[in-house]
Amino acid sequence: MKKINRNTLIIAITMMIVGFGFGWLIFGNETSKEPVHEIAEVKKNQIWTCSMHPQIRQNAPGKCPICGMELIPVDTEHEHDNPLEIKMSQTAMQLANIQTSIVSRQTPEKEIRLTGKVVPDERNLYSQTSHISGRIEKLFVNYTGEYVSEGKVIAYVYSPGLVTAQEELFEAYKIRETQPALYNAAREKLKNWKLTDIQIDEIIEEGKPRDQFPVLSDLNGIVIAKKVNSGDYVKQGSTIYEVADLSRLWVLFDIHESEMPWIKVGDEVAFTVESIPGERFKGKISFIDPLIDQNTRVAKARVVTNNPGNRLKPEMFATGIVKSTVQSSGPSIIVPKTAVMWTGRRSLVYIKSETPEGISFMMREVDLGPSLGSSYLIKEGLSEGEEIATNGTFSIDAAAQLAGKASMMNSSAPSGPGNKVIMTGHEAKNSGGIIQTAQLNLESTFSSSHEVKQVLKPVIESYLQLKDALVNDDFSSAIDLGGNLQKLINNIDMKLFSVEAHELWMTYGMAAGQLAGKFISSENIINARSTFKPLSAQVIQIARVFQPLDRTLYIQHCPMADNFKGADWLSTEMNIKNPYYGESMRTCGEIKGEISNN
Repeated sequence: MKKINRNTLIIAITMMIVGFGFGWLIFGNETSKEPVHEIAEVKKNQIWTCSMHPQIRQNAPGKCPICGMELIPVDTEHEHDNPLEIKMSQTAMQLANIQTSIVSRQTPEKEIRLTGKVVPDERNLYSQTSHISGRIEKLFVNYTGEYVSEGKVIAYVYSPGLVTAQEELFEAYKIRETQPALYNAAREKLKNWKLTDIQIDEIIEEGKPRDQFPVLSDLNGIVIAKKVNSGDYVKQGSTIYEVADLSRLWVLFDIHESEMPWIKVGDEVAFTVESIPGERFKGKISFIDPLIDQNTRVAKARVVTNNPGNRLKPEMFATGIVKSTVQSSGPSIIVPKTAVMWTGRRSLVYIKSETPEGISFMMREVDLGPSLGSSYLIKEGLSEGEEIATNGTFSIDAAAQLAGKASMMNSSAPSGPGNKVIMTGHEAKNSGGIIQTAQLNLESTFSSSHEVKQVLKPVIESYLQLKDALVNDDFSSAIDLGGNLQKLINNIDMKLFSVEAHELWMTYGMAAGQLAGKFISSENIINARSTFKPLSAQVIQIARVFQPLDRTLYIQHCPMADNFKGADWLSTEMNIKNPYYGESMRTCGEIKGEISNN
């Protein structure tokens, strides 16, 4: 019995082992195939990118073909997000100084900034002439700027002709009873030399001719030019002084062709002068020159202003503002210029939306109307009540670029899986989402480090010096400064930049360096100015992103540059000094925007 049981047990165990074997062959092998298949598919669909160059997309790991860094996997968790939308945290918005406002309808009013110069009122300019031919014996007004009063003696003249005329007067006086007409003719002859009746009577009473006669001022005013010196001979009618009454002055403002439709006689101009800071003067345009200067391409608008206390001086520079109502069917949508990113082909704004999940911005293309000074009229693309970013728009756009989203520089987001970028391997493993990653990186990038600002500050200052050389038509200095700018850019220490800042510097800084090299190869100032346009575009982007200067930079625009295509440049002052035309059209242009880190 025990023997049988032992055999049975052996057979049972053997059967169990065989059964398990067959089960593994039939079922275990099939179940193992499915995970292998899934793993293969995951690897097959994985996209790899470079943390420095997110435009790189590869199907396998390796090194970046641009910078040689190890590629990292792209997070595909959010691949179905809207490619035009960028999400941001409140902290990122604060650090990037992003501000928003509600779109509303307003009466369109264009603000035009004019530059001009104070000049004397031409109706109050006089030439003080000598009424007597002879030699200047004495001058009582010896320098320009001296005030003269009507009737004041300003010079003494020796005149042989007057001596002869006095002798004729004495002879006629003796026979005045019998020949009154002869006597009266002798007196009139002296009156023609501006001698008064009192002076003539004094001469008759003295009984001998005078050899020197005074020249009296004909009016009140300031001597603006002295034409003679003591001892000079003058003829009757010769100018001794030029005199101006400065109690009323003209301010002549330059009006460019593009501004003429907006300005008319009767418009009020509020203007300031640098020598009287904090005070605004007002006047109305009384006359607009009907002719355009063929060299400067501007016409003059005349504003008449009173000058109590003679505080305004001729030749002072003035900056004026004219506000002109734009012809329209009614209130229109108007947005600040800081809200609009203009690429030359497209005009973009960022629309803010807020949901329980967070804040996001959506890029939208708009159709611009006329420029209204510090704002734009929007023809199409925005509706009343929408909320848009009005400050920090470039920071939003830069975040979109870093996230591989559609942006100002790229009209569409990358296609296919992984249109968002994980910047580091650690972030990829934590799978926190590319939007959160972009927010964190934005916070570190746009509060640029002190070291980055310090190394980029000389770049901007060198560019500004280059711009001033072109304003002054100094081609030789411009070439030297272009070489200095290229050297400064090429010597930038790349280790100072964070990952995202490095990417932006690679985009704008390297382009600026190449254009500076092209600039210094210019054969003449015309070629140099042609290259200055794209160079300025890159430097403007650098200034916007990194804000290295601690003062406001003004983005200024000349609509006539580059065959009326227009061109921009940076300046630290509001007054227009055009680098594209120099002295020939120095004041052509307008302020397009501002860059400030305040």
